[in-house]
Amino acid sequence: MGTLKELNISPVGRVEGDLDVKVYMEDGVVTRAHTQAAMFRGFEKIMEGKDPQSGLIVTPRICGICGGSHLYCASSALDTAWKTSLPPNALLLRAIGQGTETIQSIPRWFYAIFATDMANKKFANKPLYAEVVKRFSAYVGTSFQTGVTASGRPVEVYALFGGQWPHSSYMVPGGVMCAPTLKDITRAHAIMNQFRNDWLEKVWLGCSIDRYLQVKSWDDLLAWVDENESQRNSDLGLFVRASLEFGMHKFGQGVGKFIAYGTYLHKDHYQKPTIEGRNKALISRSGYFDGKQYHEFDHLKIKEHVSHTWFETVPAAHPWDQPLPTPVPSQNLLSTDFSGKYSWSKAPRYLEMAAEAGPLARVVINADPSHRFGDHQIYDPLFGDILQKLGPSVFTRALARMHEAPRLFTLINDWLGQIDLDGDFYHKPVEIDGKGFGATEAARGALAHWIEVKDGVIKNYQVMAPTTWNVGPNDDEGKSGPIEAALEGTEIEDPHDPVEVGMVARSFDSCLVCTVHAHDQKSGKELSRFKL
Repeated sequence: MGTLKELNISPVGRVEGDLDVKVYMEDGVVTRAHTQAAMFRGFEKIMEGKDPQSGLIVTPRICGICGGSHLYCASSALDTAWKTSLPPNALLLRAIGQGTETIQSIPRWFYAIFATDMANKKFANKPLYAEVVKRFSAYVGTSFQTGVTASGRPVEVYALFGGQWPHSSYMVPGGVMCAPTLKDITRAHAIMNQFRNDWLEKVWLGCSIDRYLQVKSWDDLLAWVDENESQRNSDLGLFVRASLEFGMHKFGQGVGKFIAYGTYLHKDHYQKPTIEGRNKALISRSGYFDGKQYHEFDHLKIKEHVSHTWFETVPAAHPWDQPLPTPVPSQNLLSTDFSGKYSWSKAPRYLEMAAEAGPLARVVINADPSHRFGDHQIYDPLFGDILQKLGPSVFTRALARMHEAPRLFTLINDWLGQIDLDGDFYHKPVEIDGKGFGATEAARGALAHWIEVKDGVIKNYQVMAPTTWNVGPNDDEGKSGPIEAALEGTEIEDPHDPVEVGMVARSFDSCLVCTVHAHDQKSGKELSRFKL
C-alpha cells in the first residue's frame, strides 16, 4: 500500500501551469481534498505601469486556448474605463469571435479530455462499455478523430476576422480592427455548415439542431434519446445512456452554487458601454444561484481571499481594492500543511460564498425565469429542471458543456447574417484615467479583467479566470473551493487507479495540468500519485 506509483492516464494534458489535487481517503471514500496550483504566473505584476492598451497584447497570452476570451475582457475593460462608443458591427464580430472560440472547445474537450475516462476498466462490467470503448477511446475511437478534427473548423471563422487564432488582437477599445467582405461572410457560413454537417448533427445529435432545441426538461431529454435509432445511437444518446448506467450522475456534486458573468452583448443594446448597463445587454445572461434563489449579478459583490495562498496575507477584497499580489519570501512550495498556505491560486467568493463557474453555471443561470431584460436574452429551462431532479454531478456538468453547441451554432449563424458591410467597425476613443471592468464567459466559465488607469498608465490590473473560481483553495474561514468540495464524498473503487478523481477534476475542465496524490486518511501514507 505504501508503494509510490505514477500513471499517465490521459493522452492529452492541459496547457497552463500545474495543479496538484490532494485527496485523503478512508474506507474507499474521499474524506477531504485540496487543490494546489503550483505555478506562479504574475500577469498582474507584468501589467503594472504599462500603457493601458498593453492588455490587448499581453493578456491573450495568458492562455493558449481561450486567448480570445482574454482579449474580449481586455478591450471591454477599456471600453468602460474610457467611455467608448461601439458600432453594432463591432459587437457582432466580438460575439462571433467569442462564440467560435467556445464552440470549437466543446468537441475537443469531450473527446480528448473527458470521454476517454469512460473507457476506463472500472466500467468494464457495464453493458454499454464495449460501445463506449469503440467510440470514445483516445485516438482509436471511431468518434474521437471525427470530433477533434471538426473542432478546428470554428476557429477558421475566428481567423477570418481576427487574423489568427490563438493570440489575436483584433478587438480594441472602440470596436474591432477588421473590415470583412461578402466573401468572408460567405466563407464563414460555409465553414460553420461543414462543422454542423460533419459532426454536430451527423455524429453528436443524430437529428437537426431545431429538433434538439425543442428539449425543455429532463423528461423531454430522455424521450428524445428513445425517439428513434438515430438519436439513441448518436454520441449524445450514447453519452446520456452510458453516464446513467455508469453512475456518473451520482458523484462530483460540488458547492451547489453557481456564478456566470454572461456574454455576447447585443448589437443594439450596448453601443455606449457601461458597467451598469451590461446585464441588460447580454444575450447569455449573468447571475448568481445560491442553490435556492437566483440573484442579479453585481461584480462589486466579488472578493478574493488570499490567506491560503503563497501571497502576503491581506484582507479579502474586491479586485479593484486588491493590492498587486506579492509572493511570501522563503515559502515551502511542497508544503502539505493545508491549514496554512498551499496554493498560488486565490480563492474568489461571491457574497462570501464559493461558487462554481463554467458551462453548468451558464445553463443554470439561463434557466432563471426572472432577471430577464428582454427577448434578446436566452431563456432555457432545461437545466433548471435537471438540477432539481438530478442535482449537480460529473454527468450534469459534462452534459451542460455539450448542450451549448447547438444553440451557439445558431447564434453564430445569425450574427454572421446581421453584419452590415457598409457600416462602421470602429470608433476612436479618447484615452482618460479611470476604472474599467470587462467580462465574458470563456469556454470554461466566468472570466473578468479589472483595470485602473492613472496618469495614463496601468495602476492596477486584476484577472480572475474561471479556473481560479473552481480550483481556488480554502477561504479565510476554511471553506472549500468548488473542486475541493466536489471531490469530498467520492467513492474510489481502486485507490491505485482513482479514475473517479480524474473525472471530477476533468468535468470542471480546469486549465491546468493535474496531478492527483491519494493518501490514506488513517495512516497518512501516500498510496499513489497520478498525472492527469
